Amino acid sequence: MSTPQAASPQCHRPTARWTIFFAVLGPGLVVMLADTDVGSILTAAQSGAQWGYQLLSLQLLLIPILYVVQELTVRLGIFTGKGHGELIRTTFGAGWAWVSVGGLAVATVGALLTEFSGVAGVGELFGVPRAWSLTMAAVFLLTIVWTGSYRRVERVAIALGLFELVFIWVALQAPIDPRALAHGLASVPAHHPGFLYLVAANIGAVIMPWMVFYQQSAVADKKLRPDQYTAARWDTAVGAALTQVVMAAVLLVAAATLWAGHLSPPLGTVGQVAQALTPFLGQTLGHTLFGLGILGAAMVAAIVVALAAAWGFGEVTGYKHSLEHHPLEAPWFYIVFTLGVLGGALIVALAPNLVALSVGVEVMNALMLPVVLGFLVALAVKALPPEHRLRGWYFWVVIGVVVLTSALGVYGGLSGVF
Repeated sequence: MSTPQAASPQCHRPTARWTIFFAVLGPGLVVMLADTDVGSILTAAQSGAQWGYQLLSLQLLLIPILYVVQELTVRLGIFTGKGHGELIRTTFGAGWAWVSVGGLAVATVGALLTEFSGVAGVGELFGVPRAWSLTMAAVFLLTIVWTGSYRRVERVAIALGLFELVFIWVALQAPIDPRALAHGLASVPAHHPGFLYLVAANIGAVIMPWMVFYQQSAVADKKLRPDQYTAARWDTAVGAALTQVVMAAVLLVAAATLWAGHLSPPLGTVGQVAQALTPFLGQTLGHTLFGLGILGAAMVAAIVVALAAAWGFGEVTGYKHSLEHHPLEAPWFYIVFTLGVLGGALIVALAPNLVALSVGVEVMNALMLPVVLGFLVALAVKALPPEHRLRGWYFWVVIGVVVLTSALGVYGGLSGVF
């Protein structure tokens, strides 16, 4: 009778690969769920309401573009072990590091205003005073970060962000006209300033300065190793596809329920968007699903944006900047995070809740793309170990993506303003 042979190493490789993937999973998925923040969702809704399905193809085109950009942050974080701001400082000097973190500060303020505007808008849908909803959101965010390790914060952020999947379910129930969808995909009014403005807003809603800072710093803080690089890239790819599917779902619902074949009036508030997106579900179910999706998007994005600022300023100034440090060990890191959260909540408590603010913030992000992406490519060429630097055909692919995306974002943004 033959004896059973020992299992070959190859038999265990698929299991090992999955184990590595789930151990690495986090930075890419979290930053992509945060990418579909309140501003992005409202921008997608505005796009569908005003232009029907004509901006849907852009959402799909942005998947590989988003991956190319964020993959560079993974590469830099793993092979240098440094966050984005620290790497700019050590490679190009403190002056350029402050330029970069200055752009981060502007983007952070804009993003936090949109996140807390979303929280306030959802609260008002259910009759909760703005002061109460903003206070509860701020206390929740501060509690999670001040009392948790990196891993705990990451898990909470993923759980919050997964509420965004309700938009996909809503899109599957929407009365989408296949012929209108096909016509919209084939029609691109590229010479209309309003269309170009929303093109810029959608680009700015997908590639944001705080995403670059967050993912590279999270990869470094999580201490991912070179042998985990492939899994980290898959983490980023899955997240890039998921965030754009959510954006496309919101656009599809808005186009199916609001667009009437012509340019519609702009949406004014979160409440108007909720009313418009969910009439075929009934008010109670529609508002509940929309509220869950917006709250999930707002909370995960607020965590990521405020942490990106705390990491970025820490990397430039040199103060301790890690979630693995106790607040007493890294006081400035936690103070910067707290100031971002409390400042954003306070300003929104006093300001109107306008969708136009969210779209404007995304256009601002698009206008900053040349600086953000320029730093990213420069680091990938100069700061990486020679064997991991951009080279060959992929170097030119990255350059092409960066130049075209930056040019389209800036041109669209300026066309809509002037």
